[in-house]
Amino acid sequence: MSEFLSALWRYPFLQYALWAGLLASVSCGVVGSLVVVRRISYLAGAIAHSVLAGLGAARWMQVVLGWQWAHPLLGAVVAALLAAAVMGLVSLKAREREDTVVSALWAVGMAVGLMFMAATPGYATDLMAYLFGDILMVTPQQLWVMAGLDLVVVGLVVVFYHPLLMVCFDEEFARLRGLKVELWFLLLLGLVALTVVILAAVVGLVMVIALLTLPAGIAARWGHRLGGIMAGAVVLSAVFTSLGLGLSYGPDLPAGACIIVLAGAAYLAAAALVRPR
Repeated sequence: MSEFLSALWRYPFLQYALWAGLLASVSCGVVGSLVVVRRISYLAGAIAHSVLAGLGAARWMQVVLGWQWAHPLLGAVVAALLAAAVMGLVSLKAREREDTVVSALWAVGMAVGLMFMAATPGYATDLMAYLFGDILMVTPQQLWVMAGLDLVVVGLVVVFYHPLLMVCFDEEFARLRGLKVELWFLLLLGLVALTVVILAAVVGLVMVIALLTLPAGIAARWGHRLGGIMAGAVVLSAVFTSLGLGLSYGPDLPAGACIIVLAGAAYLAAAALVRPR
């Protein structure tokens, strides 16, 4: 860890990586708390894996069609929002077969992404970074995109906090109050989609669901108000990403994997030692 701290002041790429982890922690803690409370982690996982289709399609457009504006991040955002809309509608309209349809969309999204990657000449190094995570490759431009997405996500949660709170905790009560539950549920999945894109650069699409739910799951064992759970989850996410980055530097281990192992170990310890409130 001391080696990482000394190198942090010398190498800009480590500073970018640390900032990426901190920026990702904001949306991760806020939206992850909503995911845990609403118990839609399976939908979040399906959205995460469907993002690969957008990444692969955007790179194919860049290389084969020459459309330089089709950046993989743009493809990720579009694919995540489309997946959120489809899975939200499936969850609302087809409850009797929800798990089957969501599982199918999960697999189809990854399959489409792999097909686009196979049809694109050259080795997609940047897409592998999104798939498995490579926080050390984050660029200043990506940091600005992550900061912008953070502002959108947190701003929407702050403005629509009370409707989201009611939809997450008591859907029937929200209906009685006249709220359009379906609309707010789709907004929630849209927030999840944007958060998945932010976290993809940190831990990768394969492990994004763990970082989205574990810090919030730990915070929920202590907190009894949604705002407190969100604050605790943000702090825990920042601790996990920073420590995971530091611990992975010396032995040259994958930072994303170290972050997830830390979060998993902390969750198991909290589950064993702390009774949920």
